[in-house]
Amino acid sequence: MTTSYTVAQLAERFDLEFRGDGARVIDGVGTLAGAGPSQLSFLSNSKYTAQLATTSAGVVVLSADVVTSSPTAVLIARDPYVTYAHIAALFERLPAAAPGAHPSAVIAPSARVSASASIGPHCVIEEGAVVEDGAVLGPHCIIGHECVVGAQSRLVARVTLVTRVTLGKRVLVHPGAVIGSDGFGLAFDRDHWVKLPQLGGVRIGDDCEIGANTTIDRGALDDTVLEEDVRLDNQIQIAHNVYIGAHTAMAGCAAVAGSAKIGRYCMVGGNAGVLGHLEVADRVTITAKSLVTHSIREAGEYSSGVPLQENRQWRRNAARFKHLDEYARRLSALEKDKNDD
Repeated sequence: MTTSYTVAQLAERFDLEFRGDGARVIDGVGTLAGAGPSQLSFLSNSKYTAQLATTSAGVVVLSADVVTSSPTAVLIARDPYVTYAHIAALFERLPAAAPGAHPSAVIAPSARVSASASIGPHCVIEEGAVVEDGAVLGPHCIIGHECVVGAQSRLVARVTLVTRVTLGKRVLVHPGAVIGSDGFGLAFDRDHWVKLPQLGGVRIGDDCEIGANTTIDRGALDDTVLEEDVRLDNQIQIAHNVYIGAHTAMAGCAAVAGSAKIGRYCMVGGNAGVLGHLEVADRVTITAKSLVTHSIREAGEYSSGVPLQENRQWRRNAARFKHLDEYARRLSALEKDKNDD
């Protein structure tokens, strides 16, 4: 069944001003360059403004300052990207999950599974686990001992909750994620390693999203915690006892070492790292490939690393880098001599 709305209906639903043909029917979304007459597009990045003049989209979501440049119907929004996200959700077609358990699922006698939950093929729900109302477990998910899947949460496929993991409401976990595995806790005893037992759990708040193949370790003593509306991309590592504040987002391949605390409304770029036992204040942005080696006490944008350079230039700079301390000492001595004179 195709979902469709007129431009006027979209404007009314999302409290937007529209200009142009309000009767035009929209049944999907697309890019400015690729959208057709029955599709909606958006403009939020000025790099694509030139495409507005030639777009075939039936309607474009944009800000008031570029309305006059559009040859088609427009929906005027304060933040076109956010508005597009809300509208595009209307056209997302997810298959309905039927309540009940697939015959191949294995559910322990002491597990509590809501009658309205959907348990897919080859899922395993272990002793003491809880699956709440409307939760959806895709194929091959494992819900370990004393784990809780909150109401309306969705585990897409092959998700593993190892032990003592609690997911809040409406949590979305993508394929291959592992939550609640052992943290990397070791003590060196003269000539060998001794494993520290990981006795804590993982608590994930409402409306969080966990990317594919992301791993979140359970705590050694206290729990590893993600507050509400935390968004983690694919292939991220969250170590034991990490605490991540609400509304923080982290891009792919980032890593946070044990017992670090990340504030609220932070953004962490791809492949960035945060060392253990550090604190990052609220509303901090860490750019891609940066390494946080000390606590950050004030909001703002922080970067580290060497930007891409032509190889010969990089090699020369790398060779000079080894002499920075020598150069600094010589400069200090020259300045001292100058002042003495």
